[in-house]
Amino acid sequence: MVIPAPANPTSSIREEHWLQRWYPVAYLQDLDPRRPTAFTLLEMDLVLWWDAAGQQWCAFADVCPHRLVPLSEGRLNERGELECPYHGWSFNAQGSCTAIPQAEVAIDANPRSSCRRYATASAQGLLFVFAGDHAAAVAVPLPLVPVLEEPGWLVQDTFRDLPMDALTLLENVLDVSHVPFTHHRTVGKRQNAAPVVAELTSFGPEGFTATWPEGPRRGRLGSQFTTFQAPGLMWHDLTAKGFARFLTVVYATPIRAGECRLFARFPFQFRSLLPRLLLRARPVWLQHIGNHTVLEDDQVFLHWQERVQSQASFLPTSADIYVRALHRWVKDVAGQPCPGSALPPRLGRVALMDRYDSHTRHCRACSGALRQIRRWRPLVLVALGVELLVAAWLPGLPARLTLLVLLGGSALLLRQLNRWERQLLRGDGHPPRNAL
Repeated sequence: MVIPAPANPTSSIREEHWLQRWYPVAYLQDLDPRRPTAFTLLEMDLVLWWDAAGQQWCAFADVCPHRLVPLSEGRLNERGELECPYHGWSFNAQGSCTAIPQAEVAIDANPRSSCRRYATASAQGLLFVFAGDHAAAVAVPLPLVPVLEEPGWLVQDTFRDLPMDALTLLENVLDVSHVPFTHHRTVGKRQNAAPVVAELTSFGPEGFTATWPEGPRRGRLGSQFTTFQAPGLMWHDLTAKGFARFLTVVYATPIRAGECRLFARFPFQFRSLLPRLLLRARPVWLQHIGNHTVLEDDQVFLHWQERVQSQASFLPTSADIYVRALHRWVKDVAGQPCPGSALPPRLGRVALMDRYDSHTRHCRACSGALRQIRRWRPLVLVALGVELLVAAWLPGLPARLTLLVLLGGSALLLRQLNRWERQLLRGDGHPPRNAL
């Protein structure tokens, strides 16, 4: 008689609260329909690709059933199917193998030749993947922000792969009291620090809500309302009378223990036209550089904080109500997203300041800006050389002065191009709050 092994409660809890859920994996505008894209979700390697025939994004396990190589290293072939880079096996949108070039005769369909397929959906500018069984996805709603369905929003988006757990990120962005100190000189000021008298207005397995009647900046902006929609979405909602209603929306998509992808959205409904025009005029890649500076305010110490989490936090004030609620949800409801998985080794400051691999190469706007900067820089160098030669031979003081002005302008442009390139590749590791 075989006695069945006892059920693992941790496994079933993770299945219910972490795996049977939808997660954003990319902004639609940043995906390239011409080639496959790799992504890791809850320690599961995925390949994302565009099925032109079905006009839909697909997500498969990133492993060819033949020799187990990553399909994300392959291509989309002439039939519009996903082709393995190793032996050319081809897969359609259903995950079925449609071609084996090495087969001498047609091979009947075999489940072992198919790829595992994950459910996908597109909404509010994001591509979502369901981490659990494909058939269960239809019964689970997408984690969306309802008010964004209303007209009139101007939304600024960014994302970044962060060297911290999804729960560490959520704990940070829910905690409103850190902003005046951590983000001093970026989006906060120390002199605005004050008690945060907030109250929890609901709590349950699907998340919680909280209200801060006074709101940030010592009440000068109005009341703030916070929603945590389990397991990976939160937003703050605030209306500044006479100016705008604006949200801070954060998705924390777990990649693996100690790593997540942040999707940050900043929707605005302005009362006047001018702020909207000014925000629209700013290039997206310049906005992202500014976003990096704010994110790096927290980056180093949050990454290091995770490695002492075995010690109990001391949460004595009303300002800690958001963090206490999240800790309660993890402890009493959902557990950890990757239980039993060890954190990777602690990174040094240089690695923590990476922007290229964590953002730029995945971002259509920033990767395009980087290409343009590298294209224009040699031309500016040539122009500088020509201007120097002409200045040496040009007769007449007025003409030489004019050329000197052009030389100065070219030199400043070259300096700015170099600065922008550095900012697209890495941060400097010096948070503005610590500047003397």
